[in-house]
Amino acid sequence: MKTTHERVTAKTVSHTATPECAAGVEDASARILAGRGELGFEALIFDVDGTLAETEEIRRQAFNEAFRAYGLDWSWSPELYLELLQVIGGKQRLDAYIAGLQVTAREKERVMRLVPEIHGTKNRLYQQFVELGLLRPRAGVRRLLIEARTAGIHLAVASTTSPENFDSLITASFGPEALRWFSAIVTGDVVLRQKPSPDVYNVALAKLGVPAQRAIAFEDSAIGVQAAKAAGLFTVATPSVWTTAQDFAAADLILPSLGDPEEPLDPADERRIGAKYLGLEQLAAFHFAVLRAAGGSVSTE
Repeated sequence: MKTTHERVTAKTVSHTATPECAAGVEDASARILAGRGELGFEALIFDVDGTLAETEEIRRQAFNEAFRAYGLDWSWSPELYLELLQVIGGKQRLDAYIAGLQVTAREKERVMRLVPEIHGTKNRLYQQFVELGLLRPRAGVRRLLIEARTAGIHLAVASTTSPENFDSLITASFGPEALRWFSAIVTGDVVLRQKPSPDVYNVALAKLGVPAQRAIAFEDSAIGVQAAKAAGLFTVATPSVWTTAQDFAAADLILPSLGDPEEPLDPADERRIGAKYLGLEQLAAFHFAVLRAAGGSVSTE
């Protein structure tokens, strides 16, 4: 796994180490440290599964428990689930799996009709697992959320997960009051087209009333990065344990996690962003640099 992260972050160095970008990072950092500049963004928009927490193993177990509840002899191994994650959305994932089963057309039709029920049972089991405390936020997530709220930065969610799954994860991880931290919550039931379509991000931006150039997206998958970039967003990728082998070249910044004082970034990433963990100051510097390199509006005063 470490080797994969090294390969991914090596791409980031070449992606963000152009002279224009390096100069922009130094310029923005100097302005912020001197207290002469404002943050160049107004909102942080987060994916949920894999980005806020490593949810997929618990979700895989919930799928398998749901299959047993319906008397199905299906079992999604980690290897198979990794392939199925290329399909966005739980119901769509089930449809894709059933389409490939070597069974009669009649049996395939029967289990296809069960998909909504199986998916609903999976969601209930997943929420129970979350409520049991089987998940915790990824390194740096709580810290960055609090830092953003303190600075008056809007928080939003743009995810293909269900509203119920989002609520259970946020409540279990941060407490029920944390649901009020988010100015916009856009989940998979709101849009017709799922990621890599930018629709979920476009709706989130519209709800926030913030232009794409003034927001930052956080994703853990290549498909999610593709959606965020299609919406015109500066995008930070923090690959999860399930997505480290994916191609994140389109992301503006790639890190193994957001980092924390207790779980700092490794020395190479620390040198690259100028801190042991990613905070608003570092985000502002990279956001400024990328917009300036692209010829966008980068005023921080």
